[in-house]
Amino acid sequence: MLYYLSQFVVSFIATTLFSIIFNAPRRLLLACGFVGAMGWIIYKFTLDADLGKVMAAFMGSLILGVMSHTMSRHYKRPVIIFIVPGLIPLVPGGLAYEATRLLVSNDYTHAVNTFLEVTLISGAIAFGILCAEILYYIYTRIKQSYGKIKGKTYKKSYDINNRA
Repeated sequence: MLYYLSQFVVSFIATTLFSIIFNAPRRLLLACGFVGAMGWIIYKFTLDADLGKVMAAFMGSLILGVMSHTMSRHYKRPVIIFIVPGLIPLVPGGLAYEATRLLVSNDYTHAVNTFLEVTLISGAIAFGILCAEILYYIYTRIKQSYGKIKGKTYKKSYDINNRA
């Protein structure tokens, strides 16, 4: 338990500091840190459950994307403010460095395998964010159609027939 708590705190600090570097608004720094830390903790849980690095990266980025959309809607700010700093802990930079080092030291077999792993992890991160976008889109469509069923109509920002 202490292990996961320390992982949460370190990833929270890292994400918050990257939010500062990316000029996120001050009042959103804690929310950005929380979103990134939750993505990292889900990554660590999945990795410790022996599901592999690729699945862990997918699950971490999926949770990161869903939470980013939730925070974006709550704070009425763009999603990108939460996603970009939250991705920093998930990016396989150390593994990419290791693959490059293996390539330079003429260990081509291990270098190709490591580059393939980096590519799969990066693709899993992108796919997780894409799935979060799709899930959020489906959620909003269901919410809108449920509102129409209940008799609530949502006013559009403009109406072609009524020009005032």
